[in-house]
Amino acid sequence: MPDAVTSGTAARRREVRREASRQVLRALGRSLLTFALTLVVVLVLWTGAIELFGISSYVAKGPADVWAYLVTDEDAGEHLALLRDDLGVSLVHAFIGFVAGLVVALLGATAFRLSQGVEHALMPVAMLLRSVPLIALAPLIILVFGRDVATVAVVAGIVVLFPALVNIAFGLHSASPQMVDVITVHGGNSLTALRTVALPASAPSFFAAVRISVPGALTGALLVEWLATGDGIGSTIQTAYSQVQFSLVWLAVVLVTAVSLVLYDLVQVVESIVLSRMGMTPRQGS
Repeated sequence: MPDAVTSGTAARRREVRREASRQVLRALGRSLLTFALTLVVVLVLWTGAIELFGISSYVAKGPADVWAYLVTDEDAGEHLALLRDDLGVSLVHAFIGFVAGLVVALLGATAFRLSQGVEHALMPVAMLLRSVPLIALAPLIILVFGRDVATVAVVAGIVVLFPALVNIAFGLHSASPQMVDVITVHGGNSLTALRTVALPASAPSFFAAVRISVPGALTGALLVEWLATGDGIGSTIQTAYSQVQFSLVWLAVVLVTAVSLVLYDLVQVVESIVLSRMGMTPRQGS
């Protein structure tokens, strides 16, 4: 009898592992299909906009021009090396802002869940940071924090903060009141309800916040590089524009856009796997 039980348990574990592998493959397939369709749409709109508005080829570079500048020109290797190094710097800056903004958003949303008074007091501050253009706040931030990593964390973190805060707070407030009542009846407190009910229920909203935050963090990184640090792709775009190197500007923009799409799709893959194992469905359209 014990051997039969052990055999059944092992069979269930193998089935769980196979199902997990199928989920990974399905998530990868959906992600690759989405990326391919997005790429096609972007290329069509890009080319169509240049033709429709009759923009000068001196300023507007199409996909073929960018491809030549990156691959077939005699200096293509130098162009790629320059942008590869700058992209590494920008990704580090984006990661710093992403972590800073997401951690503050998670802590803030948790505080909102535990206390409506805190939510009423702090949400207007978050809305103020969102409504005031960063281009206006940036000089003050640079004056206070200097031109180093702290400024990167603040500026890029502000870009990430508000949408992540709203999504995570919505997820935490969407926890089942009946489940919270069960926790209370069994002697649990607000922290127990938060840990056992609200946080698991907020997983789809958390991943939606992460998906939104990835391109937002890159945008914040480019902004802080342009205004403060003087390195990374943000600074390269500014320098190339001032030197009328429009091919380099377009290539940098295309590279940042492609990286944003790849990172977004990677988050979707992780989201699909995690939420499927939790028996949840990802939020669509976020």
